[in-house]
Amino acid sequence: MNRATTPLPLLFRPGEDPDLQLETSATPALAQAKADRVAPRILLVDDSKVQRKILSASLKRWGYEVLEAGSAEEGLAICGRVAVDAVVSDWMMPGMTGLEFCSTFRTLPRENYGYFILLTSKSEKGEIALGLDAGADDFLTKPVSADELRARLMAGERIQRMAAELRENTRLVTKTLAQIQTLYDSLNRDLVEARKLQQSLIRERHQNFTNAEVSLLLRPSGHIGGDLVGFFSIDRNRVGLFSIDVSGHGVTSALMTARLAGFLSGNSPERNIALVEGDDGIFSARRPHEVASHLNRLLMAEVETETYLTLLYAEVDLKTGLVQMVQAGHPHPVVQRADGRLDYVGDGGMPVGLLADAEYDTFEVQLGAGDRLFIMSDGVTECPDAGGTELGEAGFGAILQRNAGLCGLAFMEALVWDLQTYAGEQDFPDDVSGVLFEYAGNRKEIDD
Repeated sequence: MNRATTPLPLLFRPGEDPDLQLETSATPALAQAKADRVAPRILLVDDSKVQRKILSASLKRWGYEVLEAGSAEEGLAICGRVAVDAVVSDWMMPGMTGLEFCSTFRTLPRENYGYFILLTSKSEKGEIALGLDAGADDFLTKPVSADELRARLMAGERIQRMAAELRENTRLVTKTLAQIQTLYDSLNRDLVEARKLQQSLIRERHQNFTNAEVSLLLRPSGHIGGDLVGFFSIDRNRVGLFSIDVSGHGVTSALMTARLAGFLSGNSPERNIALVEGDDGIFSARRPHEVASHLNRLLMAEVETETYLTLLYAEVDLKTGLVQMVQAGHPHPVVQRADGRLDYVGDGGMPVGLLADAEYDTFEVQLGAGDRLFIMSDGVTECPDAGGTELGEAGFGAILQRNAGLCGLAFMEALVWDLQTYAGEQDFPDDVSGVLFEYAGNRKEIDD
């Protein structure tokens, strides 16, 4: 704009007294806010020294720290050296215009948000849109109202306070997330080690008993789980098999399985609740229903938690193939006969650790040569596909039939593969575990 030929626009409307208006419009709340706040730094950019002087005087009376620049180029140089809170710039100036200045100002590296007000005689919507696109926050048309200017600056301070609060909250969130990540990494390392310890509860995954084989599968849905499977020798002719599913998931269930592993340990028969030591130091076996009842009493009396469990415990006579079992809320075990026929056995029963007076029953199954018994957790039959449809007994039966020619751990690997294929890309939502007992036929009594 050519200042020599163009009339000088007024900063304030005729008759306005900025100082008087400040005094008459002030309230105790505004006065207190003025006393409490840190003086914002305002950069005035205008090629008219007179207009800068008039506007600067008013801003200083309102409690602002004021810097002045006679051109946009000079204003950019100041912004490169000093952090300003707000810029009040004329639109039309020789050289770089206020619009160009605003656009460049937005590209400067800053920690805090800078509020930008353009002073202009333009009122067309298209011109205002250009200003907004360039990054201007607000506009004042000349002649400028003192009350309106101060109100716009106060609005800018509110926006800056909110922006500062947002930055602080973001900083706190980032810091908290970093702390959470550190804790998660530490917990994850602990869970990895806990998984190794839990897997070590199963010392042997496979055992050959001359005319029979036992194979175990334990795959937690997460780092650690609530399933436990195992076997132990009762005597030279009998073996105990068990499958346990503790309610819930995670650390609590895993700690429970660690304790239960001690109750059914083959390495410490004196602690094994399925065994009773006689006066002669020889151990005899409790009936399966007695094992469930004894474990139920232990949980109700000693374990102060709402956790309960399902159990399938079986005692197998290796000489005759007779299996005595108790089913305490656990899925039905299945017998796959030598001819391929499938028999689901058991009557269900109450879970262990729910009712103090729960009663359990022992039932029997006779195995013949080539038969095999599979005891599983509900993570097998309740494994869902991508649409949420569970595998079910029919689907599991199909897997048994398809892998009838596989034995031992090879069958267990095929089972996991088929379950993963059925589930698709999703992880198993529940622990998957099982005990496979394969019987070759009767054998002669083993002499002492």
